[in-house]
Amino acid sequence: MYPKPKTALFITFFYLNFITIWSQQPVLSPVSQKAVKWEKAVVYTTARNTSYALSKTAEATFIEKDQPLESEICVFVDPTKSFQIYMGTGGAITDAAAETWYKLPQKARDELIRAYFDKEKGIGYNIIRTNINSCDFSSGSYTYVAEQDTGLMTFDISHDMKFKIPMILEAYRKIGPGMYLYGSPWSPPAWMKDNKNMLHGGKLLPKFYSSWASYYCKFIKAYESMGITVWGISIQNEPMAVQRWESCIYTAEEERDFLKNYLGPTLEKEGLGNKKIIAWDHNRDMIYQRSSTYLSDPEAAKYIWGIGFHWYEDWSGGLPMYDNIRRVYETFPQTNLLFTEGCAESFSHGKYSDWKLGEEYGRSMIHDFNNGMVGFTDWNILLDENGGPNHVRNFCFAPIHGDTRTGQLIYTNAYFYIGHFSKYIQPGARRIIASPTRSQLLSTAFLNPDESLVTIVMNQGDKDEKIFLWINGNAVKITVLARSINTIICHP
Repeated sequence: MYPKPKTALFITFFYLNFITIWSQQPVLSPVSQKAVKWEKAVVYTTARNTSYALSKTAEATFIEKDQPLESEICVFVDPTKSFQIYMGTGGAITDAAAETWYKLPQKARDELIRAYFDKEKGIGYNIIRTNINSCDFSSGSYTYVAEQDTGLMTFDISHDMKFKIPMILEAYRKIGPGMYLYGSPWSPPAWMKDNKNMLHGGKLLPKFYSSWASYYCKFIKAYESMGITVWGISIQNEPMAVQRWESCIYTAEEERDFLKNYLGPTLEKEGLGNKKIIAWDHNRDMIYQRSSTYLSDPEAAKYIWGIGFHWYEDWSGGLPMYDNIRRVYETFPQTNLLFTEGCAESFSHGKYSDWKLGEEYGRSMIHDFNNGMVGFTDWNILLDENGGPNHVRNFCFAPIHGDTRTGQLIYTNAYFYIGHFSKYIQPGARRIIASPTRSQLLSTAFLNPDESLVTIVMNQGDKDEKIFLWINGNAVKITVLARSINTIICHP
């Protein structure tokens, strides 16, 4: 397939980083980094109009290089300035993803799990999101309890045991103990809401706040009884979106008060106080107002692990609102920022090879990491040949589609763009400074626990560029092809 980089992990250091992954202490001290001399760089490339897809395209040796000329294009990397710790990258195993996977032959199923969750033969996902109750990417609406069962005595996840749980278990076997799985609800049962409908928005009735808080606990315990460790939950998917599919509306104050008065205390009471809670779980546009409402209240803030966000804001022909992520990062530096959903909408059979699919991921991931994001969760990891199934016809793209007629997997370039991050950045890595000198280049960089340095450079332009990767007076010269993404791995 494509050449694989050799990764030398210090096992003890690796697992210590999992234990202390949310510490604010640097992985490597700035003093130690000043003494490092970088020797070799290996380049992996995905590029339009080529056969390159996570392909090893170059090796280069560092040379001494003083002040670059103004005419020389550079990406300056500074390992002595470190920021947030990288958690990982992953995607959602929804009903749609699992149903499509189930319809494929065993060979394709195995390939799909390997492609996403194997670090060597695939791109090394370690995060999974899944839906609590139905969402638009389900074949129909469902919940886990009977009508008016406020005591949740009928709670039953047998619906998920047909497709979703078997697929999650396969991923879990491939990832091992480093997997982060979290669940997100799109809507409570209809009888808990003021509109008596899981669809079209509506609000959770206050008299059911306690039952709904217990519902999360039931979900966690039921999944864990199947051998799946649930790392966390988000409070509500898109709490300001009235959708034609499953949805539920909360103001910032309502979400805050539900968390601090019901959900947080109920998780603690049920022995689940170690589970991570993600607030907001909606777009970048209003993330600062929502975050400040939650986090300015100490009684709510103590339950919040992080703020989740999506990329569907109305950007009106300009750039997406990346700066809003940085504003939260600067104001609340102890709170994690996790991308919880994004995909290319408006599915079309003729656009599987559209290069813009991958570029949207590359652009978003670089900007969001540079603004403080700790991890990235794509939307459906797999959809069928029609961009579904979806019970409200909201068909979308996934990085990989499964043609249920032929049994074949269809890879879009989005899969490879995401892989430039997930395959080479190790959980526990620290983001460091990467500063390009031309606007057509986007870049981010991380220092891995094994002391390798990963720099990602995306060339948005239509011509090849010869650039220097410059680190403290040493540099390598490489070519970044037009409309490409490149991962440059440097070894001391």
